[in-house]
Amino acid sequence: MVQQKPKTPVEIYQLLDKSNCRQCGEKTCLAFASAVFLNQRQLADCPHLAPELAAALADQDNSRKPFEPGAEYVKHLQAEVAKLDLAAAAARTGGTFANNRLTLKVLGKDFSVDTAGNLSADIHINPWVAVPVLNYILHGEGLPLAKVWVTLRELKDGRERYPLFQRQCEEPLQRVADSYPDLFDDLVNLFSGHRAAQHLNSDISVVLLPLPKVPIMICYWLPDDGLDSSLHVFFDATADRNLDTDSVYTLGVGLATMLKKIARRHGAGLPGRAEVGSG
Repeated sequence: MVQQKPKTPVEIYQLLDKSNCRQCGEKTCLAFASAVFLNQRQLADCPHLAPELAAALADQDNSRKPFEPGAEYVKHLQAEVAKLDLAAAAARTGGTFANNRLTLKVLGKDFSVDTAGNLSADIHINPWVAVPVLNYILHGEGLPLAKVWVTLRELKDGRERYPLFQRQCEEPLQRVADSYPDLFDDLVNLFSGHRAAQHLNSDISVVLLPLPKVPIMICYWLPDDGLDSSLHVFFDATADRNLDTDSVYTLGVGLATMLKKIARRHGAGLPGRAEVGSG
């Protein structure tokens, strides 16, 4: 059976021997997996990976963008969604069904899929948006929110994924928050978020709703008494059942990528049509 190409940094990491031998030039296997996913390194640079496997998985066109699971995977999920009873899926996922189309609110914007699996949205559709949405429709259990906030490492299979999530989501978001004081106000205004009670004594806590039953809380602690700032991302305890941990990971890292783009504009001249997932 031919090995499928990895779709996330975590899947790349799982191919490695996790010895942190540093022979590739990176400090850890996690760092190497991240560099491969960003097209900064090649799988063949790992001395412990079988050369034939590295060659089979090599990305021939080198066109993959960071954090995008790939167009082929999106098409596969679209075909699976086309087999569903979308009316029943709408009831389960907190969406609406009309005119042969299931519509969900994604960061306050309409995102729809029809009975043929075709996508349309009031946002720019990139794989980091499409993959979690389609997996949510396909596999989400539709559980009521537990209203208990947890980190990614507390979700099913999240402990292994968390170090890379810190590097690709929380740390970039922290740098954005440090340099862009209007970040949290813009999150509230642009994406129908809301300020929340200060979780774990954070200075700022903002809740976003990327999917109807998968809220995200971003908590930020300002620098204080010589201590650096800190930022952590939390999910409802049901996130690994209303979605899945890999899709939660993709959602968080994609969100960080989008917010870095917004920060580069310093909040000036943001369009009315949100560029969620813009490449």
